[in-house]
Amino acid sequence: MEDFVQLFSDTDPSSVSTSIKLLLLLTVLSIAPGILLLMTSFARIVIVLSFTRTALATQQMPPNQVIIGLAMFLTFFVMAPTLQQVNEQALTPLFDEEITLDEAYDRAVIPFKEFMSEHTRQKDLELFLSYSGAERPASLEEVPMSHLVPAFALSEIKTAFQMGFMIFIPFLVIDMIVASVLMSMGMMMLPPVMISLPFKILLFVLVDGWHLVFKSLLQSF
Repeated sequence: MEDFVQLFSDTDPSSVSTSIKLLLLLTVLSIAPGILLLMTSFARIVIVLSFTRTALATQQMPPNQVIIGLAMFLTFFVMAPTLQQVNEQALTPLFDEEITLDEAYDRAVIPFKEFMSEHTRQKDLELFLSYSGAERPASLEEVPMSHLVPAFALSEIKTAFQMGFMIFIPFLVIDMIVASVLMSMGMMMLPPVMISLPFKILLFVLVDGWHLVFKSLLQSF
């Protein structure tokens, strides 16, 4: 992406033709999955939702398509302020031929850096900085995206697993209680999951579990 920007960095704003705009759009679309996975809240949301389904032991309920769809729309909701800043500060001036492509890239990166830096642990960023031998940046603008993106992804995975562990605890207690009762009754051959599943679903429905999960995800950003 940076090579692409450098190629047109010396161009005049008026020379950004329709063909270049189309090429820019195709480039963004080609790396869109990577941007969605590693530079937004998508990874944390989809991992937590998957943990929730696993804790319930409902197999494929809700289906993968529903999990991914919920994660995508919740990601767009969380990232709306950041995307709005990118549109106002970079895309609109670029398409109005007020700034160059190089300036548009520099402006578009700043909102994403601000979002990712808020949710990146310091030691994760230092890990990639020390590995590459880079000097400690003096400001957020000096942090390379090649270091910030993997550090942010690593921090998101850890946060998602922490939230998933907290979701697992009440369902694990139910499984242990059911297993203990079955063993005390001598029903060794009966899978505890078959008995505990209705109780876990009942508990999840009574406490309005999906509302609590979504509320916790929104409050974590």
